[in-house]
Amino acid sequence: MLYRYTAIDRAGVTQKGERESPDEKTLSRTLRGEGLLLTTAAATSSPLAFFSRLARFQIGGASLFERMIFARNLAVMIGAGLSMTRALEAQEEQARAKHFKEIVRRIRESILAGVSFSQSLEPHRKIFGDFFIHMVEAGEASGKLEGSLKLLARQMKRDHDLRAKVRGAMMYPMVVMIALVGIGVLMLIYVVPTLTQTFQEMEIDLPLSTKLIIYASELIKNYILVVLGLMVACIYASYLFVRSDRGKRLIGAVFIRLPVFGPLIKKLNIARMSRTLASLIAAGLSITRSLDVTGRVLGNAEFRDSLIASVAEIERGRPFSEILRASPHLFPPLVIQMISVGEETGTLSRMLLRIALFFEEDVNNATKNLSSIVEPVMMIAIGAVVGFFAISMIQPLYSSLAGL
Repeated sequence: MLYRYTAIDRAGVTQKGERESPDEKTLSRTLRGEGLLLTTAAATSSPLAFFSRLARFQIGGASLFERMIFARNLAVMIGAGLSMTRALEAQEEQARAKHFKEIVRRIRESILAGVSFSQSLEPHRKIFGDFFIHMVEAGEASGKLEGSLKLLARQMKRDHDLRAKVRGAMMYPMVVMIALVGIGVLMLIYVVPTLTQTFQEMEIDLPLSTKLIIYASELIKNYILVVLGLMVACIYASYLFVRSDRGKRLIGAVFIRLPVFGPLIKKLNIARMSRTLASLIAAGLSITRSLDVTGRVLGNAEFRDSLIASVAEIERGRPFSEILRASPHLFPPLVIQMISVGEETGTLSRMLLRIALFFEEDVNNATKNLSSIVEPVMMIAIGAVVGFFAISMIQPLYSSLAGL
């Protein structure tokens, strides 16, 4: 949620601005960490904010790739003996995005004021995420910050590669669908009116399918601004619904049960869950803390709820593998058995890493084969649309000519 706020600094000077925050309490805490006292805050969820985020096409103003480079470069610089402030200064100069450059500057200034790196990241939790901050916190506590940053960079690279493969597999059907819609609109605007005039001159009795196409053509031609306005309103309403908790749960439940993409989404979430958990446990976090953080970074709501709910069960003394058996539709027997072995032998982190590698390879193979499955389906869909249009618009002409 975007908030417009007014705050007072330590010198008593009033400052105004805008800030992304999940709620007003978090905003107040974030500003307090920067030495500001929140006085007023007003939530804005305007279409302008939506299109601003859409134009950036980034999570919280910084892409996954940008954060990955940030973690990797910091690890290299710290390993070379540079101080954190010097390393951040170099990162600030190197950052391309103006927004991210400003964030790095604020982090550096906070460290210069005596705040730790993990605490300096806290006001920017929306950008870096729970996983990033907790890994840095664990690195600082163990004195192995360089190692934690390297682990972070590797994890984010794996995450980036997995997302890129899935996006690449989805690109073909998306491009075909957009092209199909574009061609359909052009035909409704330019081709259908000509045929409609011919039908009127010949006084042909039209079937229902033809009347529907003609009606759609007239609607687009005569009320183009209204149609565009409705489309924008639908996109914005969909955006708000997708961002809502109910929308995320519904979409997650639907997508995970799709015939072709459902198994791929499951494998992707299992791979991300396993690697994130392995990284957090290896960094020294407890299993309950690791599960809580991992649950919040997963994309699918069903996986997220399952992991977050398991925290309370583990605190009661139940093994993690036993808890996962209650969700067989999410976690296959292979995952449960390997986690069970890891718990028994004290090598849970290593077993989780093996699960991650296995399912990452599975996702890689699935995305390679996806195009061979999607292409025939798309061809059938295109054929059905073109066939419906051709039969609806040409069949009345043939019927009329046959009657002469």
